[in-house]
Amino acid sequence: MLKRTRQQESLFDKLYKFRGVILVVSVPLLLISFVLLLMPRSSSDDGLISMEAAASVVENQRASPNVPSHGSKSYAVIFDAGSSGSRVHVYCFDENLNLVPIGKELELFVQKKPGLSSYGHNPQLAADSLQSLLDQAESVVPQDLRQKTPVRVGATAGLRALEGDASERILQAVRDFLEGKSSLKSKPDWVTVLDGTQEGAFQWVTINYLLGNLGKKYSHTVGVVDLGGGSVQMAYAISEKDAARAPKILNGEDTYVKELFLKGTKYYLYVHSYLHYGLLAARAEILKAVEGSGNPCILNGYHGSYKYGGTAYEASASSSGSNLGNCREAAIKALKVNESTCTHMKCTFGGVWNGGGGDGQKNLFVASFFFDRAAEAGFIDPNLPVAKVRPVEFEEAAKRACQTGLEDAKSTYPRAEEENLPYLCMDLVYQFTLLVDGFAVDPWQEITLVKKVKYGNALVEAAWPLGSAIEVASSST
Repeated sequence: MLKRTRQQESLFDKLYKFRGVILVVSVPLLLISFVLLLMPRSSSDDGLISMEAAASVVENQRASPNVPSHGSKSYAVIFDAGSSGSRVHVYCFDENLNLVPIGKELELFVQKKPGLSSYGHNPQLAADSLQSLLDQAESVVPQDLRQKTPVRVGATAGLRALEGDASERILQAVRDFLEGKSSLKSKPDWVTVLDGTQEGAFQWVTINYLLGNLGKKYSHTVGVVDLGGGSVQMAYAISEKDAARAPKILNGEDTYVKELFLKGTKYYLYVHSYLHYGLLAARAEILKAVEGSGNPCILNGYHGSYKYGGTAYEASASSSGSNLGNCREAAIKALKVNESTCTHMKCTFGGVWNGGGGDGQKNLFVASFFFDRAAEAGFIDPNLPVAKVRPVEFEEAAKRACQTGLEDAKSTYPRAEEENLPYLCMDLVYQFTLLVDGFAVDPWQEITLVKKVKYGNALVEAAWPLGSAIEVASSST
């Protein structure tokens, strides 16, 4: 007992002797512990947010978009079921909704023809046509994340144009297909026909996200014209004052203006979709607009028919061949540019309000078939992701195409797909007319034809599915 008491006294003596050192070490540790206790906890368990707030967390996306986060990653698989073909996009996001690489690329993008609308009488065949795209999409998603990875199918104007219940039967077949054959997370309402305003809004979000414009003033964003096969969309940000003056749509369609909250900034987005005025649908409208036999927009030497939306239209050249002036008249008639139904301050075509114009429309990015036809006509380099052009260049290209016979077109336009050759004059005339007469773009205004947008050190398809992926990734739990 005496020995133990001496040991304890010795220990106390030592503690007393080194009390200064102990205080120097222990006080900072206590202070650090106290600060950590008071710090707010991470909100990573609070779930992800909706699209309107999603872009508010897209920070530093231009500074270091290719550096994967050490936090969790999420994937999104989006099918674009367009009228001209089906495409699948796979994106990977970090916890701040920055795009991060999938292998060596920032997205997986695969496409095939024909589109779902080509299987109007066989819904099961339509669904099965997506199998190869689905296989490739699943192969790049880590196996342990597949059940958490959302898969969406957004059908566009091609399915909108089908008659009766054909569209819904195809959609249901696709829902059943994903439920039975996909390891990804699917929901019935994730397989749908996008309305045109959704498509236009997603496209606007996509391009401005990739350019790093979200969060800036509306005047620093770019406007978008997206020319698909069945429809064309225009979307651009407008002032709050112009948004307040937007006319009401009486026939039950969506309003002209959508309010979006993106990266801490509220945007008033003018967006309108014109069904029947995508490039492939417009061919049918132009063919219908010309009475009698022979169409001044068809290349000399071609006699056949054009099928769209389950209907065949006579498509034969006039005896004098194609003619720029006469084709322009047919395009203006098809667009209903001078339609008397315009009851607003200013209209585009068909009696549709033009959004009022303004700063958000000054910098215009023009996508999809505009880029493709310009490349086929040979006045832009198809290997570059963007091209600066002026609408008048479409007119100049149209003039050359309309003076070319079908026999010479193959050698004159080696980049053009053979099925497009008879319609080169028509397509280029229509695109010029749509921009200048339809959307009132100055013929000499510089516009940007865009196929892909540079994001960091990579290129990403300038297509609406990224906007949809941002929404679904941000709202998934």
